[in-house]
Order: sequence, then structure tokens, then C-alpha cells
Amino acid sequence: MRNLFIVAVAVLVIAMPLSILAEPWTIAVDANLTLTQNAYSNNWVGGEVGALSWTFNSNSLAEKQLYAKVHNKNTLKLSFGQTHNQDKETKAWAKPMKSTDLIDFESVLRFTLGGFVDPFASGRVETQFLDISDTLKNRFLNPVTFTESFGVAKVLIKEEKREWTARFGAGLRQHLNRDMLVDTLTNERETQTSNDGGLVFDTGFKTSMAQERITYTSKLTVFRALFSSESDDNNNDWKSPDVNWENTFTANITKYLMVNLYMQLLYDKEVDLGGRFKQTLSLGLTYKLN
Repeated sequence: MRNLFIVAVAVLVIAMPLSILAEPWTIAVDANLTLTQNAYSNNWVGGEVGALSWTFNSNSLAEKQLYAKVHNKNTLKLSFGQTHNQDKETKAWAKPMKSTDLIDFESVLRFTLGGFVDPFASGRVETQFLDISDTLKNRFLNPVTFTESFGVAKVLIKEEKREWTARFGAGLRQHLNRDMLVDTLTNERETQTSNDGGLVFDTGFKTSMAQERITYTSKLTVFRALFSSESDDNNNDWKSPDVNWENTFTANITKYLMVNLYMQLLYDKEVDLGGRFKQTLSLGLTYKLN
């Protein structure tokens, strides 16, 4: 099924040369770096310890009307951060612990035929820079989830400061986990794969407020599997919808100083029966390219 994703990428590669004489790409990059640090001398009384925490976030966009009937939108989200803590007794610095890690790339081809809705085809890759779930071996760019989807899309709002889009269709996912430890005695490892398919709903909203000093971005993805290679007569958790809802508030205090609030709600019954919540509030440096 991953061949479908490869075909989608090939279509993009073929389409790009055809658009050389068309309108230019719209490029936008929003990157920020946050840093928190505190330190104490060896004779400090009170039990506090030093700590250093840093996080890098980047959201990039490249979109273009390739030609009259085909629009291409590419988004790339990168995030990585670490926390360094000092030992309470020895004051020695421990190994850094990962606090956030994400690579999320999606490319969408929307066929603008002038109807009430537009057909679309998309490919998405989700992974992370460093997988530290295995204490014996660090694995880079692992695990990886490929998602291919096609269906209908609707641009609900398209303004200078606001945009709201929605997509609904069929989706296929492939999960790849490399070098999984299967035998601790022989240190045998293998690559594990699984796949599923079903219905996918995706909607994204972005708006600027307060004279464009505040930006709110929201993205909701719901995937309802109809079949799975991991199906089990005694366990039907894979049939439950998977939900990923991300919300980001960014306030620009100055041109290069910003406050960022990120909230994510995840629900995957195969991972946990309850919803998982992540929240990050940061103050740091920012850079925008428009």
C-alpha cells in the first residue's frame, strides 16, 4: 500500500516542471527557539538544582496553483527539545532527556474543477528525529507512519487573515518500526510493519487577531479504521476512531520575541483507553519568512 504514497510523490515530481511558467510559490516559514536556564553554586542551601531546557519549533508552508485545475499545498512541522538536569548531591549534569520530538510532512493535491467540492489526493509522513524507547539502542527517524488519502475537499474560508479548509475521504496507513528488539538473550531485532485503512476527516483553521500580533492555528484529524492487519477477534480496539487535535496560539511581543502556547489532544484506544493531553507554554525568539 505504500506504493500509493510513492505514486503521489511521483505525480508531484512530474507536475513541478509543468508549472515553471505559472505563478510563483507562496512560501512561509515560522520558526522559534525557546530557552530556560538556571544554575546554583556548590554551596547553595535549599535543595534546588540547575536545569537547562530548550525547544525548537518550525512550521513551513509552500503552496502554488500548479496550473488551472491543480493546486498543491505542502506543510512541514518540525519540533525538537531537550531538558538537562543537575544532580542534587553531586551537582553533575545528567544526560539530556528529550522533551518534544516531531517531524510531520504533508503534501496535498487539490483539483480545482469549480464544483461545490474539489477532489483531492494527499500523502503524509509522520516520524521523529530520535527514538529512545529502546534503552539499548537509539534509532533515528523511527517509527514512521505513512498516510495516503483521497476524497473531496472544501475551502470554507479563504481570506487574507483567515483560512478554513476541510477534507473527507478514504485513507490508508502504513506503520514501520525498525530494529525492534524481539529477543533479549540473543539481541535479535526485526523490522515490524502493519497497515490499516478506513475513513479520514481533516480540517484546519488559521486566523490572525490584534493587528496580526496573535495567530491561532487549529488542526483536527480523525481516522476510523475499517480493516487492519493487526485485527484480532478478541480485541477490536483498532476499530475505534483515532483523534489528533492540535491548537497553537502565538503572540508576537516584538518582531523577534514571541509567546507560544501549544495544546494537543490525542485519542488512540490501542495505546490508552483515555485521551492523552500535551501542553507547552514558551517564551523565546522567533523568525518569520513570508
